[in-house]
Amino acid sequence: MSRHRRHWDEDDVRVRPGRGKSRPRSKDRPNYDDALLARVVTVDRGRFTVVTDDGRTVLAVKARELGRKGVVVGDEVRLVGDTSAGDDSLARIVRLEDRSTVLRRTADDTDPVERVIVANADQLGVVTALADPPPRFGFIDRALVAAYDAGLQPLLILTKADLASAQPVIDAYAALDVPAVSIARGEGKRPTAADLANVVDHLTDHVTVLVGHSGVGKSTLVNALVPGADRSTGHVNEVTGRGRHTSTSALALPMPSGGWIVDTPGVRSFGLAHVSADSVIAAFDDLAGGLEACPRGCSHDEPDCALDAFVGDDQHLQARLASLRRLLASGNTIDDVPMD
Repeated sequence: MSRHRRHWDEDDVRVRPGRGKSRPRSKDRPNYDDALLARVVTVDRGRFTVVTDDGRTVLAVKARELGRKGVVVGDEVRLVGDTSAGDDSLARIVRLEDRSTVLRRTADDTDPVERVIVANADQLGVVTALADPPPRFGFIDRALVAAYDAGLQPLLILTKADLASAQPVIDAYAALDVPAVSIARGEGKRPTAADLANVVDHLTDHVTVLVGHSGVGKSTLVNALVPGADRSTGHVNEVTGRGRHTSTSALALPMPSGGWIVDTPGVRSFGLAHVSADSVIAAFDDLAGGLEACPRGCSHDEPDCALDAFVGDDQHLQARLASLRRLLASGNTIDDVPMD
């Protein structure tokens, strides 16, 4: 039997595709400088409602390239994708702009996890009822500490002035030079026109975060400030003296007069585990000069503290220091202790 040798040709050669034939990857990443700028106004289960500079309201998701970066109410972001503001549109947040301020709190004073409440605000409005429920110094003090730590200007907004005088609360914080506005209720428990106009003057052209216990009238105030806001309002339990949580998520709203207000859910406590004493004192320009002479690790409320010698016999500075020390000690008090 004869054997026939097979002759091979090019059809018998199987060519495996070589690597590196596709378009090479570039190390350059898009900077998105031309992407649409917008402000985050609310967050809901991974969806972000944003408002563009030209007033469009757009629903967006976070792009993969942002990684684990958190996006919160008040953030300025860059958008790509469908920004048409249609019912079925969905844009992507591709860049988070630098934040000017960050307001944080912790669940309690032992919780190491900081929770960012809002970004890029410049004012913290501490909403406190003068009665029903009564004002609580512990909460006010803690909110002020958080404001100073974040670099926000504090503002006391004292509601239900038709039920009790605002003067005791105003006097308690006079040494800290914290501005205060009081609001009496008129027809339908809405703020009177004169008091509402006074509040508007303090909020116009600011980005103001409103914080307060449930039941103090925060949502009622927001509805009066921004017609059509339609924030849910609640009542105060006659037995516990506590309000019912009505706002479940933070929401930024544009003020008709200019600026923004951020309505936040009512809180039971304001944890300050993330705050250092020096960061608070640094907000007091008239006292910060005495820090250099303090011993290392000074709590600023001990016999060797140099702040006492620094203020000397100046009665105004003495009152400021006493009030400041009360704020620094607020971490050892309970938020829900009512005012005496």
